[in-house]
Amino acid sequence: MSAKFDVAIVGAGIVGLAHAWMAVRRGLSVVLFDRSPQAEGATVRNFGMVWPIGQSAGVRYATAMVSRKLWLELQAAKVTHVDECGAVHLAHHPDELALLEEFAGGATHDCQILSVAETLQRAPVANPNGLLGGLWSPTELRVDPRRAAANITNWLVEVHNVQTVFSTQINSVANRTILAADGRQWRAERVVVCSGSDLQTLYPSVLAESGLKLCKLQMLRAAAQPSTVQQFAHLASGLTLRHYASFEHCPSLVKLKRRFAQQAPELDRYGIHVMATQSANGEFILGDSHEYGTDISPFDKQRIDDLILQELQKILQLPNWRIQERWHGVYAKHPDLAIFESEPEPQVHVSVGPGGAGMTMSFGLADLMWNQWV
Repeated sequence: MSAKFDVAIVGAGIVGLAHAWMAVRRGLSVVLFDRSPQAEGATVRNFGMVWPIGQSAGVRYATAMVSRKLWLELQAAKVTHVDECGAVHLAHHPDELALLEEFAGGATHDCQILSVAETLQRAPVANPNGLLGGLWSPTELRVDPRRAAANITNWLVEVHNVQTVFSTQINSVANRTILAADGRQWRAERVVVCSGSDLQTLYPSVLAESGLKLCKLQMLRAAAQPSTVQQFAHLASGLTLRHYASFEHCPSLVKLKRRFAQQAPELDRYGIHVMATQSANGEFILGDSHEYGTDISPFDKQRIDDLILQELQKILQLPNWRIQERWHGVYAKHPDLAIFESEPEPQVHVSVGPGGAGMTMSFGLADLMWNQWV
């Protein structure tokens, strides 16, 4: 006889963990599946930035702020460490400062313009040469992406009695029966498929018509800096302003995009926008790039890493630029939706593709969905 649960979740990345947490908050029994022994995909291959400042005003920003509140609940419960670090966007060109001033003047997000002196106080590793100012946002958080998923999983198991079935390939879901490759079966009243970048194994026809595209990013980790180098806030450059939806309503963005397209078309070709954050051991996580669809290769491009470092070295002054680790991640992204949702059969839900905003949006999005379902 197959085991029975209120909820079965396929995929133990940050989206799946968010759904597991929101289900147990509502008093439901949960079983959590993953083909790997632990989260190994985009959930552990990112900056660890919870980034509300990047979400467009309205529902998405509000949802990101719900996620922020839930991350801080995990911190208060000592589930996983969360820094209330905030973020600084650096302006090293007049059109970057103009856009930041326009954005701050719109009063859609919690942020304020910084003078050069204030920027250097918040961002001591910023390159002062040509620095014109910055934008401070207090809402951003930092988590350790390589530990957070494991910590949350352990907490769900130990405190909320979530059952985990890892290192197990799920081959099909039909009539709320979950079938593993080894023949084991489980039954649930509700199933949530959070399959990340795997768009082929479960409900391939649904996902093929979803509009989701795969995105590959390349990232780097610089060696630990001297103990005198202390950069608490996340940092972003003017390149980042052309990447996040929150800035798209600003008329001055057109001029900034045109300049980058004319001066450095390779940055657009590889979707490069540069950001940095310092971890507790003094290392800096650096990135990143964006290649889509058929442009994705299993082989990383040295040229992309070179361009990322070239742009970062324009805006930051690190004593040690030695790169000790390189990696890439792949995630699914929808061109219009914060996340793709579908119900291919009754009480079976597909929840896939928060794009590069999984850490930022997953908790809030899952909470919204469970409010609709229960």
